[in-house]
Amino acid sequence: MLHTLNSPQQAAVRHLDGPLLVLAGAGSGKTRVITQKIAYMVEHAGYEARHIAAITFTNKAAREMQERVHGIMDPARSKGLIVSTFHSLGLQIIRTEHAALGYKPRFSILDAADAMKIVSDIIGTTDKDEIRATVGTISRLKNDFMSPEVALMNAQSDGELRIARAYAAYQSTLFAYQAVDFDDLIRLPVELFDREVDILTKWQLRLRYLLIDEYQDTNVCQYRLVKQLTHLHGKFTAVGDDDQSIYAWRGANVENLALLKQDFPRLEVIKLEQNYRSTSRILKAANAVIGNNPKLFEKQLWSELGIGDPISVVEMKDEEHEAEMVAMRLLAHKFENRTKFSDYAVLYRGNHQARIIEGQLRNHKIPYQMSGGQSFFDKAEIKDVLGYLRLIANEKDDPAFIRAVTTPKRGVGNVTLEKLGGLAADRKISLFEAVQMPSLEAMVQSAQYEALQIFCAFIQRLQGRATHEPAGALLREMLAAIDYETWLYESDEPRPAEARWKNVQELAAWFDKRAEENGDNLIDMAQKIALITLLEGRNDEAPDAVRMSTLHASKGLEYPHVFLIGCEEGILPHQQSIDSGMVEEERRLMYVGITRAQRGLTISYCGKRKRAGEWQITEPSRFLLELPAEEIRISGRLASYKNVAVTKEEGKAKLANLLAGLGAKPGV
Repeated sequence: MLHTLNSPQQAAVRHLDGPLLVLAGAGSGKTRVITQKIAYMVEHAGYEARHIAAITFTNKAAREMQERVHGIMDPARSKGLIVSTFHSLGLQIIRTEHAALGYKPRFSILDAADAMKIVSDIIGTTDKDEIRATVGTISRLKNDFMSPEVALMNAQSDGELRIARAYAAYQSTLFAYQAVDFDDLIRLPVELFDREVDILTKWQLRLRYLLIDEYQDTNVCQYRLVKQLTHLHGKFTAVGDDDQSIYAWRGANVENLALLKQDFPRLEVIKLEQNYRSTSRILKAANAVIGNNPKLFEKQLWSELGIGDPISVVEMKDEEHEAEMVAMRLLAHKFENRTKFSDYAVLYRGNHQARIIEGQLRNHKIPYQMSGGQSFFDKAEIKDVLGYLRLIANEKDDPAFIRAVTTPKRGVGNVTLEKLGGLAADRKISLFEAVQMPSLEAMVQSAQYEALQIFCAFIQRLQGRATHEPAGALLREMLAAIDYETWLYESDEPRPAEARWKNVQELAAWFDKRAEENGDNLIDMAQKIALITLLEGRNDEAPDAVRMSTLHASKGLEYPHVFLIGCEEGILPHQQSIDSGMVEEERRLMYVGITRAQRGLTISYCGKRKRAGEWQITEPSRFLLELPAEEIRISGRLASYKNVAVTKEEGKAKLANLLAGLGAKPGV
C-alpha cells in the first residue's frame, strides 16, 4: 500500500536501520505513516507484531491507531502488537514487575481527587488553590524525574523546602497505601530500569521497535523511558512537530526534539510538509505566524487543495456582539452552502470564553457539543458516591475504600490509614480485610479502630441488601446514613454545594430509571458505571452539532470552517504567558488554531471586554500583525484596509501601521 503515500512518507515507512525523527506538520498524514509502517514492518521486514509498540498520548489516539492497523493488516499477524498511551505502557510494566518495585499485585491507582485529599492532610489546609498548586508542583517534580530526596537537597527557599517535605510525605503515604498516582506510572518504570539492568534488558528485547506519536509533548521522564527502551538498538521512529508543542505548562519539553540529535548521533530526520487538510491561504497564514518563532527545524507547509477563501479578521464591539456574530455568520453560511452544523467549530483560549457563545447558540437554536468539558462521572461528588458503590461491589478496591472512609470524615486520618496500609502490604491483603485483623487494634487508637469497624460493618450490611433491593432507594438510604448532604454544605459555599447535591440526586434518579427499565440492582449499576466511564466519548456517530473547544483540546482535530474568537492581547497571547516570557508557546497555540481549519477561517477580537465587572478597552492580538496582509479580509477598526488593492509589501506595511497601537514587534 506504499504507493498511496507521498515520497517523504514512503521514506519514513521504509527507514528501519536506526533512529528516525519524522517532523510531521499539521495535517501531513502522520497517523497514516505510523500505521503503514507497522504493517510494513510485520509484512515485509520480518518483525513480529509482539515486538513493536506504538505509543500515543490519549486513549482516543491509541484507539484510532489500533482500528487503522486492523483495517490494513491480517488480524492474526497483528496479534501481540502494543498500541497504548505512555501511561498504559507504564502500567503494564509495573503490573509485570510489581515485586521488584515492592508492590503487591493488586496495587491501586489514585486519581487527582485522591491526590488532593492526601496532600490536603499533609499540608494541613483546605485551601483549594494551595492544595492544587502543591499537587501541580509535585507532579512537575515527578515529570522532571526528581525524587523527594533530590528535591529536599535542591531546595533553595522555605517554600521549596515545604514542597519537598510534602512530596516526601506524599510518596511515603502512597507506598503505605500500596498505591500509585498518574505520574508514577512513568516514573516508577524509569526508576526500576535505572536500578535493575536485567529487567531493563528483558523489556528491551520484548519491545524491539518503538513508534512514538506527538513526540514534542513528551516530558523529561517519558523521554528517559524512550531512551532506556531503545538504547540497545536505537530502533525507533519519533513523530512530532515543534510548531505544535503547546503543553509546556504540564511538563512537556520541546527540547526533547533537540536532545534526540545529541543522544542518537545517527538520527535521520524526514520532514512531512505536504498538508492534506487545508487550503493554501490558511497554510500561508499559519506559516507566516509560526515563522516568527525561532525554529529547531525549518519547514513550510504546502497543499494542493486550491487557494481557498480569504481569511476574515473582524473586530466586534464587545463579547456579546462577538457571540452574536458567530451565530449569525454560521447560520448564514450554513444556509448558503447547505453544510451541516458539525462542519463548524468555535475555538477559544480559555473555557470562560465559551459561556456567552453558548448563550447565543442556544438563542438561535444551534446545536453544539462541548469538547474537553468535565464528564458527569468525573465530578467530585459523583466520584464520592461511586467510591461507596465500588466498595460495596468489590471490598478489595483500595482506592474506593480510601475515598469512602474519608468522605465524610470519620476521624480516620492519614496516620491511621498509613498504619492500615502497612498492615495490608505486610499481609498482602486489601485495606478492608486489614480492618478485620486482630493485630490492628494494638496499632491504632481506640476511637479510630472503632470508626473503622463501624464503617466496614455498614458496608457489609449494604452488600447483603445490594443484590435484591431497589438501587435508587438503597442509594438514598446510604446517603442519608452518611449524612452526605450536610457534609457538602459544610465543606463548600451554599451555591456550589446546592449544585453538587443536585448532581447526586440526578444520579439517584438515574438509578431509579435503570432499575425500572432493566431491573438493575446496586451491584449491576456499579459495574455498568465503570464501563460507561471507560467507554465515554466512544460514540460511533458524532452528533450534527457545532463543536466548541479550547485551542488545547482542539489539537489533532480538523473542521471545514473555524471561528477563532477572542484574539486579543491578554487572551491570546494570555497575560500570564506574556508576563512569564512564554509568548512563543502562545504563538504555537495560534498556529494550532489556524491549522484546524480546512476551508474557512474567521478570526475575531473585541474592542472592549468586561473584566472583573469593569469594561476595559482591548488591543488586537500581536499575532494578527503577523498574518499575511494579502490573504486576509479585515473589518472593524481596520476597515480602512479592507478591499484596497495593494502589493504584498505595501499591505504588510499598512497592516503594521494600523496595528501599531499594540506596541509590540513581530516575533516578540
